[in-house]
Amino acid sequence: MSVWTRLVGQPFAIEALQRAVDDAHSVTEVSGSAMTHAWLFTGPPGAGRSTAAILFAAALVCEQGGCGTCGTCAEVLADTHPDVLRFIPQQIMITRDEAETLIRESALMPARGRYRIIIVEDADRLNDVSANMLLKSIEEPHARTVWLLCSPSSDDVLPTIRSRCRVLSLSTPSWRDVASLLQSEGIDPALAAYCARAAQGHVGRARGLATDDATRRRRADILNLPNRLVDLASCFVAADEIVTSATAEANAEMDLKDAEEREYLLESYGVEGAAKAKAERAARPALKDLEQRQKSRRTRAVRDRLDQALVDLMSFYRDVLVLQIADGGVELINEEMRPTLLKIAHGSTAAKSRTRMDAIERARRQFASNASPQMILEALTIELVRA
Repeated sequence: MSVWTRLVGQPFAIEALQRAVDDAHSVTEVSGSAMTHAWLFTGPPGAGRSTAAILFAAALVCEQGGCGTCGTCAEVLADTHPDVLRFIPQQIMITRDEAETLIRESALMPARGRYRIIIVEDADRLNDVSANMLLKSIEEPHARTVWLLCSPSSDDVLPTIRSRCRVLSLSTPSWRDVASLLQSEGIDPALAAYCARAAQGHVGRARGLATDDATRRRRADILNLPNRLVDLASCFVAADEIVTSATAEANAEMDLKDAEEREYLLESYGVEGAAKAKAERAARPALKDLEQRQKSRRTRAVRDRLDQALVDLMSFYRDVLVLQIADGGVELINEEMRPTLLKIAHGSTAAKSRTRMDAIERARRQFASNASPQMILEALTIELVRA
């Protein structure tokens, strides 16, 4: 068994990373033609950027080069290995303070193994300030430090950072590869196939669909939206339902995280101790900063779920367009809805389907602004009806 069995549909990436691992284990420093001190993993959502980085880290610190069965590999995969730091941005941008923390962490010597590994997910969230702060640490790291950055595209990272990294591009795995992975995890073959197609190659999304009935129901509600949009009133109702559902789902997840973080912070200030009043006063600035970060994270969580809803809606009209213009042989994402899709395809035109898809894509881009999600979705649903 190997850690690489967890990386789906990426044979070329696995080959390159295994060569780097072999090189790294054969020398005393981070050197050699196949291994380098800074990597940039790129690829579309669901391609496995962060998974590849984590598995690479496991293979680098594992004495057997990523056996996938030892305690070291298990620790890395569980985010508990002392020599591997996995940083997941919780805000819209990676801040100065977070960059300073990463710099300090990267300067530490390995506690157990030969490498200290820093994984930065969503490195495209580095702004000019935080990216320039990290630049020197990435360009001239400690001899035992390895940086692993993840981003949708190399163009999303500042050129100064990109030029100092070895870029490894991943592609979206086929739905059949994803279905095979789900089946190996005990998922029923029919359900695995449905979830893999619906997720469009996104392994995490496919696994979520396969293991959570509520997630599948929410997706079914989104795919039923085109049948419900018949007039102006239905547009407002649909938009409100989508926002309400996304907000409730995000809040349910964030409430638990927020409470755990607040409790940990108060404990660190000794609020439960004898000098409770004094500790509470001392903790106020930190609590205010924590609340601001949590608010930003909650906003992002809601918008991420709204974006996923629009991705699902886009898949519906993509299938309609395929039925309108293809002679056959093109697979549908929502194969189980073929009768409904055929009915809409026959009652519309390819031009109208493209217009609707363009409207959905514009709405997705607008989520990155400060515009009200409710208004964005109201405008979108109205445009879908008018088309």
